[in-house]
Amino acid sequence: MKKLFLFAVIFFAFFQTKAQIDPLKYPTFTDIQEALAAKQTVYSISFRDKGIYNVSPEISKLKNLFFLNLMGNNLEQIDQEIFSLGSLEILNINSNNIKFIPDEIGKLKNLTNFSMNLNQLVKINENLANLQQLKIVQFDANNITVFPEVLLKIKGLEEINLSSNQINFISHDLSVIENLKYLNLAANQINDFSNIRLPKKLKYLELQHNSIVSLSEKLFESENLEFLNVSDNRIKEIPQNVKKLKSVVSMNLANNQLKDLPKEFSRLKNLKTLILAGNPMNNETIEKLKKIMPQTQIYF
Repeated sequence: MKKLFLFAVIFFAFFQTKAQIDPLKYPTFTDIQEALAAKQTVYSISFRDKGIYNVSPEISKLKNLFFLNLMGNNLEQIDQEIFSLGSLEILNINSNNIKFIPDEIGKLKNLTNFSMNLNQLVKINENLANLQQLKIVQFDANNITVFPEVLLKIKGLEEINLSSNQINFISHDLSVIENLKYLNLAANQINDFSNIRLPKKLKYLELQHNSIVSLSEKLFESENLEFLNVSDNRIKEIPQNVKKLKSVVSMNLANNQLKDLPKEFSRLKNLKTLILAGNPMNNETIEKLKKIMPQTQIYF
């Protein structure tokens, strides 16, 4: 199901990127020979779940290709021919066995969406900084241990997915990624999130399933934040400046060590959903929270 969802997201992004192209007139090819023999310009190829170990060198002949799906194969490296595809905008290499990204990645300067979920990466190549058109990067379920500093150099990034890695260190100043709207760091090994500065445009933040004890005061200065998930951590208290999260719609604080919440929660007028299940709150506290947040659906 997870693979299907990831593919659907990328496939949707493909047609959003080239919305003016008729998918019936310009189909997604699944066979390299059929693509090469096609009379029309070939923009999209999917070799998903083909069991291939390498990409045909002939793919380099498809100079107008902007969508390439190599998900669910047996690739152990990114073949050099891919780096000759200068028009490529969306590259999906999810669910393979790739351990590193070659320096040549820096040649794909038109890339906007780069997805390498479910591989064996331990770090991200510094040449990714050459790809200043990137909007979305997805490195879910790899073996990365440190937040990739190279991502701080790509100012136009809007979405970063680094969930289900082994990250235990994060740069303190993520605010330099000025356009970032979605950040997923769930299911890592983060225990310190106390001094992190976040981008002002951030709307979605996922930090569930870590070992976080306290949250950064600066997190609560994110006035555009709408969805916050810090469930399944070790958080003991929420700061009073939570009141600054004026745009927050949904907050998941489940399975932490919270005995109470500050009265400033009553000022979160846009908060529709608050999940508190699995915290050591007594009945008196529960009734008090219900009273000060009548507009919020609270799950204890």
